[in-house]
Amino acid sequence: VGPRSGRRVAAMPTLRDVVRVLDELYDPRWADDWDAVGTVVGDPDAEVSRILLAVDPVQAVADEAVARGADLLLTHHPLYLKGVTSVAATTPKGRVVHTLASHEVALHTCHTNADSPPLGVSESMALALGLTDVRPLDVDTDPGLDAWVVHVPRADADAVAAAMHEAGAGSIGDYDSAVFRSDGTGSFRPLAGANPAIGEVGALEHVEETRLELVAPAAVRESVRSALLQAHPYEEVSYLLLPTAARPSDRGSGRIGVLAQPTTLGEFVEHVHRTLPAHGSATRVAGDLDRTVRTVALCGGSGDFLLSTADAAGADVYVTSDLKHHPVSEHLERPGACAVVDVPHWAAEWTWLPVAASALQDRLGDTVDVHVSTLVTDPWSHALAPAPRRTP
Repeated sequence: VGPRSGRRVAAMPTLRDVVRVLDELYDPRWADDWDAVGTVVGDPDAEVSRILLAVDPVQAVADEAVARGADLLLTHHPLYLKGVTSVAATTPKGRVVHTLASHEVALHTCHTNADSPPLGVSESMALALGLTDVRPLDVDTDPGLDAWVVHVPRADADAVAAAMHEAGAGSIGDYDSAVFRSDGTGSFRPLAGANPAIGEVGALEHVEETRLELVAPAAVRESVRSALLQAHPYEEVSYLLLPTAARPSDRGSGRIGVLAQPTTLGEFVEHVHRTLPAHGSATRVAGDLDRTVRTVALCGGSGDFLLSTADAAGADVYVTSDLKHHPVSEHLERPGACAVVDVPHWAAEWTWLPVAASALQDRLGDTVDVHVSTLVTDPWSHALAPAPRRTP
């Protein structure tokens, strides 16, 4: 099962199967170091026939999952971000755990690992707003691959290559066991104290050897090195390890794109308000409502860290959530600064749910029913209309 191959699960999947699909879409390695993603509640071998997606793992959502007969609740926000010593039902979070576990509902979280990739939170928000030419605002890079070059006696080449493959070398995209082989002659002279696998001390030896060339993620470097040294017959192994440069990826923080037609900031804000799900919170605007808007930058969730990036990228407006007074005030003091729109955190991130649901349904087929929660879990329930401007 994978997003590239488009293959579907043929039988009712287990939680392990669903998590495998989610990990391919939203790799846990893309999560920030401080984050807590993955499965919180659930048996990996339990079958999953119904999935509910929501932004927040709050009690009302847990109750909805039970009422719908869901086997899995997939949320964007984690239930726990810090270590705990108890999940007793005497606390709100503990009650959520007990509600889900007692009704055999699993809980899985895709948080910052779902922010940056294609089909992720920011891209979903950009598509919901109708942007085109959408691309990451701040592009992520993938660590460079290690290039391994190994010389091994021809008769042992298959065994050494297999050991390195088992340790993680030779995987490229949807392919594994990749290796380039070329044959030649190696020579060496064992000196006093050596215990050569081939040849004798003091005698120059020529051996028919195979040169193996493989790539591997830098993260498995020591596993590959260990496998190579254990499988190789020589006492001293001849190999080269060449780290390569980091590569731009299709992931990144935020998104930037263009509207089909230019509009005013005031009309654009009305469009944003109509497009995002209804809520009781406030949408705030910093900028001249008559200014022209064509290029839009955005970040689903808390995106103050990209404010200057959006401005430098030539955006006419930057849309995100949880902005504070001082950063926006300082931003607006800069000549030509882009306008800023602050939308409710929950509403912005909710746009990801239908996209993730569609991706899951596509990969799991009719083996599961996938539903999106429409419960408004934005903690802000009311917002007053702004008072008329007057001199204090």
